[in-house]
Amino acid sequence: MSDRFDNIWDAIEDSPAEAVNMRARAEIMMAIRSMVESWGITQARSAKRLGVTQPRMNDLLRGRIDKFSLDTLMQLATRAGLTIEWHVVRPAA
Repeated sequence: MSDRFDNIWDAIEDSPAEAVNMRARAEIMMAIRSMVESWGITQARSAKRLGVTQPRMNDLLRGRIDKFSLDTLMQLATRAGLTIEWHVVRPAA
């Protein structure tokens, strides 16, 4: 019998807390990339707009999630004009 997981992060991370962190990072990273692509400008100009180096922008656009903390991604999302909404839910008893 194989295990079933709600998402890939639950399957590959060592703890539920790490899985939640990775899932949040992935979602924010994809939103930033989508926003940056919508600008239709070069990576260098996008990097300047977000206050990062061009190599760092390249890491972001290539999805190198291991190079970005959740805190950093939240800051970049804000600089990109995105709003982060967070919902904390108590599990049913």
